[in-house]
Amino acid sequence: MNFQIEGLRAWAPGLESEDDWRAWCNAPEVVPDDQQQPDVSFLPAMQRRRLSRLARMLFHVAWPLAEGQGPLPLVFASRHGETPRTLAILNELAKGEPLSPTQFSLSVHNAIIGLWSILREDNSEMTAMAAAGDGLEQAMLEASGLLAEGAPAVLLVIAEELPPDLYTAYIDDVPFSYALALLLKPGKTWTLSLAPAESGLPAAWPHPLNLLRALHGGQRTLTHYWKDRQWTWSRNEA
Repeated sequence: MNFQIEGLRAWAPGLESEDDWRAWCNAPEVVPDDQQQPDVSFLPAMQRRRLSRLARMLFHVAWPLAEGQGPLPLVFASRHGETPRTLAILNELAKGEPLSPTQFSLSVHNAIIGLWSILREDNSEMTAMAAAGDGLEQAMLEASGLLAEGAPAVLLVIAEELPPDLYTAYIDDVPFSYALALLLKPGKTWTLSLAPAESGLPAAWPHPLNLLRALHGGQRTLTHYWKDRQWTWSRNEA
C-alpha cells in the first residue's frame, strides 16, 4: 500500500498542539484522563448536544482536515467504541428501566460517522470498523482500497476513549483517551506492507500513538506486530 499523509491532527487530555505532542513523543507517559472535552465550538450548540465525548474527539481532530476538501470518504476505527454510553444502557436494562431510543441509536458503532455525514452534509462512502490491536493498519487497508478506486483523498480517524472503571479488568489497551486523524492522498511517500510473523515484541503503546512518535521523530521505518502479522511502515522520500 502506497500513500501520502497530507495532514494529521491528534488529541488527548492536555495534548492538543503540535508542541504538546512533540514533547509527549519525546518522553511518552500515561496522561491523566480527567474527562476533558475536546473543543467543538465550530459546531452550533444544538448540534454539539448530541455528541458524546468520543464523537467530539473525532470531530475535533477531523473537521479541520476536512475543511476545503469537498466530498471526502471517511474510515473510522475504534476497537471499543461508545463504552460509557453502552454501559449506561446495560445499567438501565439491569434495573428494568425503559431504554432511551436516542441513547441506543447513538451507541451503535456507526452512529458517529452518521452524525459526521449529516453535519458535514457529505454523502461520501464512510466506514466504521472495530479491529483488535492492529486497528490502525486494518483501517489503512480500507482507506487504501478507496484511494485505489479513485478517491482523491480519504480521511482516516482512529479514536479510543478510556473505558469506565468497571471495564478496567477487561480492557488494557487504552492507556488514556486519544484520537488521531490522517488525511491520506495517493502518492508514494509512505508504504505499508504486511508479512507473516511468528512472534515479535509487543508495542509499548497503541499503534496510533507509536505512529505519532515515529512521525514526530522523523523515523523512516516503523514495525508493528500483532498476533501472526508484521506491519511495516516505510517513509520513501529522499
